[in-house]
Amino acid sequence: MTDPAPSADPAAAPLPPDAVPPQPAPQEVQRGGPVQDRSVLPDVLRGVSLLGILIVNMQDFAGFLEWRQAGLDRAAQVVTDVLANGRFISIFAMLFGWGAAGLLARRGAGVFLRRHAALLLIGAAHYVLVWHGDIISNYAVLALALLPVAHMTARGLLRLAGVLGVWWLGLGLLAALGSALQTAPRFTSLPGLLPGYAENVQARAAEFGPLLLEGSLFNGPWLLALFFLGAAAAKTSLLTRPDEHRPLLRRLALGGLGVGLPLGALLAYLNTRPDVSAGVLALPVRMGGGLAGALGYVGVLGLLAASGRMGAWRLFAASGRMALTNYLMQSVVMTLIFYPYALHQGFGWVSGTPAAGAGEAFPYSGEFAVWGAAQTLALALLFGLAQVPLSAWWLARFGQGPVEGLVRRVVYGPRVRQNRAHD
Repeated sequence: MTDPAPSADPAAAPLPPDAVPPQPAPQEVQRGGPVQDRSVLPDVLRGVSLLGILIVNMQDFAGFLEWRQAGLDRAAQVVTDVLANGRFISIFAMLFGWGAAGLLARRGAGVFLRRHAALLLIGAAHYVLVWHGDIISNYAVLALALLPVAHMTARGLLRLAGVLGVWWLGLGLLAALGSALQTAPRFTSLPGLLPGYAENVQARAAEFGPLLLEGSLFNGPWLLALFFLGAAAAKTSLLTRPDEHRPLLRRLALGGLGVGLPLGALLAYLNTRPDVSAGVLALPVRMGGGLAGALGYVGVLGLLAASGRMGAWRLFAASGRMALTNYLMQSVVMTLIFYPYALHQGFGWVSGTPAAGAGEAFPYSGEFAVWGAAQTLALALLFGLAQVPLSAWWLARFGQGPVEGLVRRVVYGPRVRQNRAHD
C-alpha cells in the first residue's frame, strides 16, 4: 500500500465503477446489470492517468533513489516531479470516488459491497503475488466510508473533503517541522526484496494484513478526501456534462496549475536532498501539489471535452476503459523486468543488514547496471503508450478488459449481458 506515503504512485489504481454517475432525476435505485452508456471524459482522464502513474512508479520498480540522480537522469526526475508525481494518482482516487458513489446511487449497497469485495480480493492477490505497491486493496476497504455519506450534498462532501485534507496535510507539515533539525540520512520506501520469487511471495503474504491496516489508517484521511471530491463531482455531473460547468473548469485549470506547478518545482528541489527532513517535507508537498495539479489537468481536459476539441486525447479512452487490467499488467511486466527473480534489471533491494556504507538498504544488483530516471521514463512512455492501441484492439474484439469482465461476472452474475460498445 504505497500511496500516498511512498514515492510510488501505484499503481492506476483500481478501475472505478465503469458507468456514468447518477443524473439529478430519477433518484430511485436501479437494479440489474451494469449500465450501457458512459461519458468519454472520465475514461480519457483514467487512461492519461494510467500513463502518468506508471512514470512515477518506475522509481519503485527499478529501485533508484530520486536524490542520487544526476545529469540526464536528474532532468528526467525534475520533469516527473513537476508534471506527474502525485498528480495522476490523485485523479485516480477522485475517479474512484466518482464511480463508487455513482454505483452506490444506481445499484444500491448490495452491488456496491460485492464489487468492492471483489476488488479487495484482486488487490490482495496483486500485493502478494506481484507487487508491494498495490492500492486496489486500500481503495476497496476505504470505499466503505462512502456508505454513510451517500445522502450528503455536493457542498457537504466538499466541506468534509476539505476538513480531512487540511488535517492530513497539516499533520504532514508538523512532522516536517519536527524533523527540520534532524541530520539523519533520508529514508526510502523501496521494498526489501529477496532473490527468489517464492520467498518474496511468502514475505508479502505475511505482511499484507498488517500493512493494509496501517496504510488505511495513515493514508485514509487523505484518500477519503479525494474520494469525497469525486463523489461531489458525481452529484454535480461535472464529468458527464462538462459543457454546463465551463466557469468552474476554467477556475480549476488556472488555479490548479497555478498552485500545482510551483509546488511541483519545490518537490523537484526536495528530491535533490539526501536528508531526512527533505524526505518528510516531500510527502505533504507531493500530495498537496499533486491534488492542485490534478484539478488543473481535470479542468483543462474538461474544457476540451466541453468544446468538443478532445482530439487525440480521446485515444486514451480505450486504455481508461481497461484501467484495472492495464494497471495490473504494468506491475506484472515491470517486476519481471526489474526484480531479482526475473530479468533483474533493477536494484532489487534485499532485506537484511546493510553493508558498510551502503546506506538504507543493501543493493542486490548482480552484474547489471542500475536504471536511472531517464531510462525508466523512456520505458514507461514506450510501454504506457503501447497500452493505448492494444486496449483499443482488445475492446474492438471483446468489448471489455479481461479483469473488468471477471469483476462484472462476480458483481452481476455470469448471465448478465454486456454491451460491447459502451459497457
